[in-house]
Amino acid sequence: MKEKTYSNGQVEQRMQGGKLTYFFKDGNIKAEGPIKDNLMDGLWHYYRENGIVWQVGSFKHGGVKHGPWVRYDRVGGAVEYEAQFEDGKEIAKRLYH
Repeated sequence: MKEKTYSNGQVEQRMQGGKLTYFFKDGNIKAEGPIKDNLMDGLWHYYRENGIVWQVGSFKHGGVKHGPWVRYDRVGGAVEYEAQFEDGKEIAKRLYH
């Protein structure tokens, strides 16, 4: 995967050692996780522009959501909801707010 940059010169995405990292225009990390055959595979972390974790979840078989996913709120990082995926389909969800 080729490294991409924003018009301001900031790196937009970078592949390093089997891990792909996406960045916001200000340089903060947007998302990061493992890549297999150029597709998301394994545990990924997504962040808000302020650097706080937004959601965490896994992919398998070429970028399909699989397993537990957790989303956090904007304020204090409390769990907003948890969901369970099986081969890309949501099979369970629990809301906390």
